[in-house]
Amino acid sequence: MTAGFGSGDGRPAGPEPDDVGGSMANRPGPLPPHIDPYPSAQPTWSTPPSGGTGPYRPVPAPRADRPVLPNTGQWGTPPAGPYATGAPPAAAGYPPAAPSFPPPGGAAPLAATHPGWPGAAPPAVRPTRRRWPAVLATLAIVALAAVAGLQAYQLDRLGDRLADTDRRLAQAQDGDGARLDGLDARAEALEKQAGAAFNPEAVASAVLPSVFRVRAGQFTGTAFAVGKPAAGGGTNLFTNFHVVEAVWDGGGREVFLERTSQRFPATIVKVDKTNDVAHLRTSGKFTGLVTAPAAAKSGQQIVVVGAPLGLEDSVTTGVVSALRPAKGGSGPAIQFDAPINPGNSGGPVINGSKQVVGIATAKARNAEGIGLAVPIKVACDVFKIC
Repeated sequence: MTAGFGSGDGRPAGPEPDDVGGSMANRPGPLPPHIDPYPSAQPTWSTPPSGGTGPYRPVPAPRADRPVLPNTGQWGTPPAGPYATGAPPAAAGYPPAAPSFPPPGGAAPLAATHPGWPGAAPPAVRPTRRRWPAVLATLAIVALAAVAGLQAYQLDRLGDRLADTDRRLAQAQDGDGARLDGLDARAEALEKQAGAAFNPEAVASAVLPSVFRVRAGQFTGTAFAVGKPAAGGGTNLFTNFHVVEAVWDGGGREVFLERTSQRFPATIVKVDKTNDVAHLRTSGKFTGLVTAPAAAKSGQQIVVVGAPLGLEDSVTTGVVSALRPAKGGSGPAIQFDAPINPGNSGGPVINGSKQVVGIATAKARNAEGIGLAVPIKVACDVFKIC
């Protein structure tokens, strides 16, 4: 009775009869139970296989709330993925993944609507926004701001230090300037002292070109150029009256100035018998000596230039011994100790500044180191040529 059926698989071994509701329904033996996985759905019939003739196996209609069994080929092509073919996962012990084919009508896959379904994707988790880039950018900005602030502070400190350095440098320069001014003043004072230092050689070198031997008849003496040039371009000179007295008293006015081999005629312009001074003038041009603005002082070093005994360009030195006031109708006199002799009369008495302080006039007889000179101021006041 059962030889024509399969061995318990619920289907005949051969092809199914064409009439499932006819005589085949009364075949002896139980048929396999048919379980409808979707009780509420009406069964549908699958397309008969190519060349088939028998009854067809009912296929449940798809439902949105039920999964479709894998590999039924009911709708569409499965999506790509490990479970697209319905094959179980490679690892042992894992249940097969639930199909994720979209149900008809655009309903969501069952794996998405049933989290408990085997192989369903985990619940969607909203991704956490990454804040590290913003935090790092903030920290970088803060670090840059701190570095900039530190640099600004250092620049400010450096500016203060530079200003302080400039101030101290200016103070040092002011101090150096003051010291230099002091040094200049001291150098000038030293120069003045050096200039004031008595140097007979320098005095003689400056004075000798303006001193001459004067010849008046049979007498000789000394004369020297003084002051500014005379009117008409000549030169004014001073000498003693007693040097030219014989010529003057004899009515003559011409004398001669001699220097080495040169001879220059000169004229007696005016005489002061009281103070023993005579004013001469020559047409030659010579440098006039400068007269001292102040009177000579005791102890002052002097140089006397003249032609003693006719020996021109003779130089002697000494000091001012004293200032003698006028006595017995004669004017005041300068006493000095420089050696003089006949022929020095009318010669200049020069101080260390190369200025004329007097006119050598006489010496004490039967004594040494006592010479007398007319103060230059007396001659200048009388003749007005200094």
